[in-house]
Amino acid sequence: MAGRPGYVTVPILSVLAAIGYVYYTTVFLAIPAWLGLATAAGIANVVAFTALAAACVATYAAAISRDPGRVPTAFVPDVEDSDSPIHEIKRKGGDLRYCQKCSHYKPPRAHHCRVCRRCVLRMDHHCIWINNCVGHENYKIFLVFVLYAVIASLYSLVLIIGGAVHSLPKNEQLGSDSSRTSIIICGVILCPLALALTILLGWHVYLIFHNKTTIEYHEGVRAMWLAEKAGNLYHHPYDLGVYENLISVLGPNIFCWLCPVSSNTGNGIRFRTSYDIPLSTPPI
Repeated sequence: MAGRPGYVTVPILSVLAAIGYVYYTTVFLAIPAWLGLATAAGIANVVAFTALAAACVATYAAAISRDPGRVPTAFVPDVEDSDSPIHEIKRKGGDLRYCQKCSHYKPPRAHHCRVCRRCVLRMDHHCIWINNCVGHENYKIFLVFVLYAVIASLYSLVLIIGGAVHSLPKNEQLGSDSSRTSIIICGVILCPLALALTILLGWHVYLIFHNKTTIEYHEGVRAMWLAEKAGNLYHHPYDLGVYENLISVLGPNIFCWLCPVSSNTGNGIRFRTSYDIPLSTPPI
């Protein structure tokens, strides 16, 4: 049972505590100090930020509980299948990729996670903050959570700055000093948090545009170096063009791209490659 996704850990409790602290400071301290809870602007911001915080918690819970994708025990690569132009092989020996710990073959883009103690389909990385791997089945949910978290952090930072500025001349009110201190502390915490989340979001947007995982990016750097050393050019085989790459991760319905549901294409075992695209198809 070790490594099973869904267990509540200290990092998960830390994230939930941070969300609760930011929500309390923003809604009950910053907004009242700036806009007031009795005004239309104050109520509107409370409702909007509450909805955004609820979306963060919901997508975070989904990323924790959703299985990233299991390799079927009966999976065996068919090297004679003409519909599968690419079969990933080991670096040494050139054999088909086989997991000795799980005792089965690895589909393309699958990797073994030492923490979860099993192979994960289209594994991107293991995230300690969700106590789960980010893989084929929950990558979009993880991405949407990070997007909502970035928006919520920036939104809260604006409200907290406004609350801190407008609470300065109100030091004659009882308890205003402690409220102002809490607002300032929350702002100090939010600045590096928002920056880190924004960088994380930008990194995964870059990966999606090129249809890569974090593991494939680092493997691609080495492959590119080896190709250049041999006088060849390296091309990531799963890069289908920006639009097709977005569809493969976010789903075919553009109106559902920001919905916290896993609507990616494929079963995680067979992936379209650039070799599947006819030569007459114009590049995107």
